[in-house]
Amino acid sequence: MKKIVLKKSSAEEAAKPQKNYKIRYADELNAAQLEAVMHDTGAALIVAGAGTGKTRTLVYRVARLIEDGVAPESILILTFTRKSASEMLRRAAHLLDGRCEAVSGGTFHSFAHSLLRRSPRHLEALGFNGSFSVLDQSDAEDVVNLLRAQIAGGSEKADKNSKRRFPRKQALFDIFSTSANCVKTVASVVKAEYPQYEQETPAIEQLHGLYVGYKRRHNLMDYDDLLTHFLSIIRSAPEMKRDLQQRYRYIMVDEYQDTNQLQHDIVLELGGYHENVMAVGDDAQSIYSFRGANFENIMHFPDSFRHCAVIKLEENFRSTQPILSLTNEIISRAAFGYQKELYSRKSGSTMPAIIRTDNEQEQSQLIVQQVLELREQGVPLDEIAVLVRSGFHSFDLELELNRANIPYQKFGGFKFVETAHIKDIIAHLRVVANPKDAVSWNRILLLLEGVGPRTAAKIIDAITDGTVTLDNAHNVGSIIKSDENIRVLFSVLAKAAAQTQNVGEIAWQIIEFYRPLMKKKYDDYKKRLKDVETFGGIAERYRSINSLLSDMAIDPPVESVEDVAATGKDDEFLTISTIHSAKGLEWNTVFLIWALDGRFPPVRSFDTPDTIEEERRLFYVACTRAKERLFITHPINIFDRESGMVLGKVSRFIEGIPDSLADYFQVTQEEE
Repeated sequence: MKKIVLKKSSAEEAAKPQKNYKIRYADELNAAQLEAVMHDTGAALIVAGAGTGKTRTLVYRVARLIEDGVAPESILILTFTRKSASEMLRRAAHLLDGRCEAVSGGTFHSFAHSLLRRSPRHLEALGFNGSFSVLDQSDAEDVVNLLRAQIAGGSEKADKNSKRRFPRKQALFDIFSTSANCVKTVASVVKAEYPQYEQETPAIEQLHGLYVGYKRRHNLMDYDDLLTHFLSIIRSAPEMKRDLQQRYRYIMVDEYQDTNQLQHDIVLELGGYHENVMAVGDDAQSIYSFRGANFENIMHFPDSFRHCAVIKLEENFRSTQPILSLTNEIISRAAFGYQKELYSRKSGSTMPAIIRTDNEQEQSQLIVQQVLELREQGVPLDEIAVLVRSGFHSFDLELELNRANIPYQKFGGFKFVETAHIKDIIAHLRVVANPKDAVSWNRILLLLEGVGPRTAAKIIDAITDGTVTLDNAHNVGSIIKSDENIRVLFSVLAKAAAQTQNVGEIAWQIIEFYRPLMKKKYDDYKKRLKDVETFGGIAERYRSINSLLSDMAIDPPVESVEDVAATGKDDEFLTISTIHSAKGLEWNTVFLIWALDGRFPPVRSFDTPDTIEEERRLFYVACTRAKERLFITHPINIFDRESGMVLGKVSRFIEGIPDSLADYFQVTQEEE
């Protein structure tokens, strides 16, 4: 007979459901993953090295929490792309037969946007009239430019004999955006990043004030406002913050190394008193400081909570050990970061190759030759990638690929919605959703023949003060000499506004109205027509104009490697991609070209230790995309026009790599 022994437990453990798990977690996960999945309450940082299964870990933790009785609606997953959130929820639902459908997931911006939409009272306190439209970056820059004219004129004329110049709209918007994302003053951003404009700081600050006021008057928010206003509301409205903290008892944040200061502050506010926040990320893959990402967020995450578990995922499921041994060496030279040693159980003995060529053309010819040989060995073209630090680094290679008839596609994050013709259509829809959207009115009015900036300004002023509305377009005649084009435009928009539930039909009505305008405006009308038709198809998937416009502004379709690969094309193509666009992806064989000091890292990054360290992490990210073969090439004797220097030294990131970690080659030409 077995002896009964009493084991002391806590009230929390007593309340926890005791049952057998449907999923055999210990069989599905390695020890580190299992520890992360079984982490219950309190903060945790999962330092997930490249290819170590961080998404799998998050998915299984969601499933485990639900199996332990946690309500799905109390779990919130924050990611950096909507696609990532959807994929996690899909996989979790598959594990538990759909029981994860109530889990909330999305990007920081989409999460903030949805809550702002549901908080009209708090929006009014911020100066907004209940609803608002979201400006994409291009439109926000146009607003800045409109206001810039009021400030720049006096500033630029202040001293006609000097060479002082007021910043252009892109630089101004970058200053304002950096100020918001990094929670810094406009003056400090100008001083640190735009010292050439420091004398103009008072005028830039004045312009920033005008920009903020303009958006409030016209019920507009830019991308950054979604986070700043959301954070402002939860800090100023204790009852809303309390409701959010009670609703979302378990918060998981993916890619924490990419968060900016605003996002970090939002996470801390949502975590609140329960501190059930799990952050997953890799400090070695923090490469987005140009977007405001703050490397220190992941480094200091444990210090932000009373108690925080730190768990490292180090088993890599992507690459062979020779590739990992090289990448471990590269990142071990970093000045700071979490120490980790990636290892793999994958078989493979091919050493990474570091290859020196005499010039750029030889580098391109070498890659073409290697690609053809790999193809003969059975490696598909779509399992081969050439990664570049900057888009222009591949121009010579593209010529050689064309000569050899090797099909390729190049990626660098081009946005579908940034094309002028798609922006024209979106502007029409934004006016339907927000008839006082002055930026969109200006864009669509200027499309009409015979309507110039002055005429457009008069009409917009009348719309702003309520003299003219979509329903009383005849009043336009009392302001300007109205013509048929303006009457037709108002008629189309009024009809659309009257049937806001049928988004697809509205979009196609606007497209039909826009076709002849597009034909007159663009010589390559037929090429653009395909994009317009694609947009019409996308619009048919939506039930409201606001949700369509929000997605276009917050999470637009992007022509990236991942998106194209997901379409299931039958044709094979070699991939040429910037490293930033390739993050998160993998290929059997990777060529990293231009590993030349002065090109990678570029000369402009030599100024500060922080920029050099980010370049090192970028180099590391490129190398960890390779599964079985890694080629690193560097031409020598290259004249750099920007610095006036002759570049001939291998990148400092792999300088002195021992022979035990890589094979070194020098290209020589042989007569066939």
